[in-house]
Amino acid sequence: MQRPLLISVFIVASCGLAYELIAGALASYLLGDSVTQFSTVIGVYLFAMGIGSWLSKHVGGNLLARFIQIELLVGLLGGLSAGFLFLLFTLHSGPFRLALYGLVLLIGILVGLEIPLIMRILKREVAFKDLVAQVLTFDYIGALAVSVLFPLLLAPHLGLVRSALLFGLLNALVAAWALWLFRAQIGAMAALRAQCVAVIGLLALGFGFAGAFVSMAEANLYNEDIVHAESSPYQRIVVTRWRDELRLYLNHNLQFSSRDEYRYHEALVHPGLASLPGARRVLVLGGGDGMAVREILKYPQVEKITLVDLDPRMTELFAQSDMLRALNADALKSPKLSIVNADALQWLEQSDEVFDFVVADFPDPSNHSLGKLYSTAFYRLLKQHVAETGRVVVQATSPLYARESYWTVVATLEAAGWQTAPYHALVQSFGEWGYILAGRRDYRSPATIPVATRFITPDALPALFHFPADMARIAAEPNRLDNQNLVRIFEREWGRVLGN
Repeated sequence: MQRPLLISVFIVASCGLAYELIAGALASYLLGDSVTQFSTVIGVYLFAMGIGSWLSKHVGGNLLARFIQIELLVGLLGGLSAGFLFLLFTLHSGPFRLALYGLVLLIGILVGLEIPLIMRILKREVAFKDLVAQVLTFDYIGALAVSVLFPLLLAPHLGLVRSALLFGLLNALVAAWALWLFRAQIGAMAALRAQCVAVIGLLALGFGFAGAFVSMAEANLYNEDIVHAESSPYQRIVVTRWRDELRLYLNHNLQFSSRDEYRYHEALVHPGLASLPGARRVLVLGGGDGMAVREILKYPQVEKITLVDLDPRMTELFAQSDMLRALNADALKSPKLSIVNADALQWLEQSDEVFDFVVADFPDPSNHSLGKLYSTAFYRLLKQHVAETGRVVVQATSPLYARESYWTVVATLEAAGWQTAPYHALVQSFGEWGYILAGRRDYRSPATIPVATRFITPDALPALFHFPADMARIAAEPNRLDNQNLVRIFEREWGRVLGN
């Protein structure tokens, strides 16, 4: 009995941690601010496990039978949790948090029952000191195994819904294995056997149809035809079509619409680059869709463009898909372009290159991994890679809907020693959107825009740098790496706008 139960400890520990990671990752994908989501999910989960451990003393009768039933219940709830939460969010985001923490609490209580029950089952065969050492050793090894596999293999290749169903199946299979091994010591075999078959059958069916389920749920979320959807190790990438309009979503956040992306990218690139007729070397940070590169390639004097984007699937997708290549004018195939798939901050730390113009086209600072790219530390590091006469442009969310967030980015650049020139433009899909030009010298608008544009013209430029009263500058503290106040401000402001 000892060895099979210890193997069970390894498996159930893996499953228990997996449900915790899946809940935290799902909350981060859908709600943003990964530190807050993971912290609260882990806290509630550990608290619930403590409740389960305390309740285990009240579990009586045939402990093997109780252990099997708990495994089936954990497998059923944990296995279906990600799919249920995702569907709930697509239908109505209001009760999502309540359901999330309710499920985390319930699953945590059941997981907290497992190890104490196994120790009670084994106590007659193993000395107490060996029992504690062996059970906890297998418990921690199982936790290590899933903590490594989850980010490297499971989440990017199976996705959260299938991963949850897989671990649910493992819990249910542990129950079936225990039922077969200890059939001589367990009564009510027929009932337990039927329960095992039902749970395993349901979870296996769910695993088989998980892809269709996610597609259906996402179709309900976007209300558009989904033409491409995949999970990379870094994000959920979804491309939708409505009539002749393509839209890109990353982690369910709109990144562009083909209807008006030209406004966003022209405003991002041309006010800065047109003011630098001597620019030869350009760096693009983020912008894996190639749209900013497309605008930069309009300038014949630019000799080299380096694109640094974390996610290789983004740059591969926008370099290979015919419909997306048409949007970026095959910019990612240009001989002038070098693509580097790396974390921007780490790449800058290792590089010694200097550029005339830098485009920081990162997603909004909705979590701390993105917030670091809007910090004083990052902007000081970036300064080492910009020529004395060079300039940086930063996309910086909406000065209308997230006014404090926008001016926090301005204050952060200035705290890092940059001279700033804030401006904004109307992009229909986003509303008023904010940008910031930064350099060692004051910015002077170019007299001409020497390339073909649909939106930006010399006459229109002065208006971009004027802020009406409801977007005018307000006091804001810089975003520093050790506290990342920008993430909290951004979440509060956009949460109010979106009603979350």
